Amino acid sequence: MIRRIWLPFVWAALLAAAGCASAPPIDPNSTQAVEKLYAEGKDELASGAYDRAAKIFERVEGRAAGTLLAQQAALDMAYAQYKAGERATALATLDRFIRLQPSSPALDYAYYLRGVVNFNDNLGVLSMLSRQDLSERDQQASRESFQSFKQLTDQFPQSRYAADARQRMDYILNALAEYELHVARYYFRRGAFVAAANRAQQAVIDFPQAPGNEEALFIMVTSYERLGLDQLRTDTQRVLEKNFPNSRYLREGMRQAQKAWWQFW
Repeated sequence: MIRRIWLPFVWAALLAAAGCASAPPIDPNSTQAVEKLYAEGKDELASGAYDRAAKIFERVEGRAAGTLLAQQAALDMAYAQYKAGERATALATLDRFIRLQPSSPALDYAYYLRGVVNFNDNLGVLSMLSRQDLSERDQQASRESFQSFKQLTDQFPQSRYAADARQRMDYILNALAEYELHVARYYFRRGAFVAAANRAQQAVIDFPQAPGNEEALFIMVTSYERLGLDQLRTDTQRVLEKNFPNSRYLREGMRQAQKAWWQFW
């Protein structure tokens, strides 16, 4: 009796096992499997697990090679690396993408993301308030960021990212001009008047529309005066008076120049 009661169940189990054994294994490179893996990466990205997301996107890129999904995975991987604080790795991923996918429909985003990764949002007025000595700061990342945004706006002027890129470019130019001006102040306060004049002059030449050029010209005037270079002082003061006839620096003279740089604001 016992054998007869359990026999149907035994046969059912054997048939189920045989069916499982005969089913082909899922191809990890199949479209369905790769899309599922990509979805897992997006979930990890959304949850803030950037390291795990980057690794998943790397696997997707490899398995979906030659497809648009692989391109998207590469860009998502770069973004995840950037969010994880892996700036150098993200830049390497984007550089590889730009080199290997020059006709990608997402090339504008690659340039944009490269600019964002390099974008130094610590420049400008907010960093001035920290009273950090900006003469020791490296601006190369900001220059590279500007170049990436410029490539984007030049090649894809109608891109959805172009407007934001242009705003960031303006910010970077003003920040770089401020950097040159801060270095000029740094040298001026320490009595290195040749270096102060040269740095202020460079700011005026490289960033002719920057709002800090009034002060840059004033630093040149006072530096030339300290150095006894009367002709240069006269010529530069003439430029200052012509461009900024109501300059507060001309009114208040050296009292303004002697202030600590953060007191200008």
